[in-house]
Amino acid sequence: MGHILELCKRYPQLAPIQESIREVYSILESTFASGHKLLVAGNGGSASDSEHIVGELMKRFHFPRLLSHEFTSSLAALKQTSTLDSEYFDYVHHYLHGAIPAIALTNHNALSSACINDEDGNVIFAQQLYGWGVEGDVFMGISTSGNAKNVIYAAITAKAKGLKVVSLSGATGGKLAKLADASINVPEHETYKIQELHLPVYHTLCMMLEERFFT
Repeated sequence: MGHILELCKRYPQLAPIQESIREVYSILESTFASGHKLLVAGNGGSASDSEHIVGELMKRFHFPRLLSHEFTSSLAALKQTSTLDSEYFDYVHHYLHGAIPAIALTNHNALSSACINDEDGNVIFAQQLYGWGVEGDVFMGISTSGNAKNVIYAAITAKAKGLKVVSLSGATGGKLAKLADASINVPEHETYKIQELHLPVYHTLCMMLEERFFT
């Protein structure tokens, strides 16, 4: 957990919540170790944070990520039997990175607009949790207030489907923290200040996960 100590040295205001950061990491680590995935959502700046997190997990972030032995063996066998030029297979082998499976629920415009048009906009994330979430997955809800309705509905759906729920929020944690199995409530109250602390927190979590699974 040296990365969390380093985080707290750089951001001393986070020292009081370092145990919460460890709890969220533990849930994420267990989820990925068991072959499951992360689903993450938020609104506005938190939507961007959701996509940022997925970007760090789904490809190389800080450490090299070797492809799995099973995949490289399968790719080599496919190369041997295919009539395609070998350069196509070599490209895949060279440029792919090992991945930690994560999906941002903020990027699906056709589905989101259908929910807004046919039902109610606040069901967007919950609908995706219902469709994609399986027991053993984890949902990360990001809300600076902790009270974003669409994120809360998603957390309720996740819990009902047997997913773990973790949250990133501000000092109070809001209603979202009451649903979460672990909650990181950074010690700020203004939206932009909360978001400024969310970024180094999730960068640290992503680095720890990458180190755990790829070094």
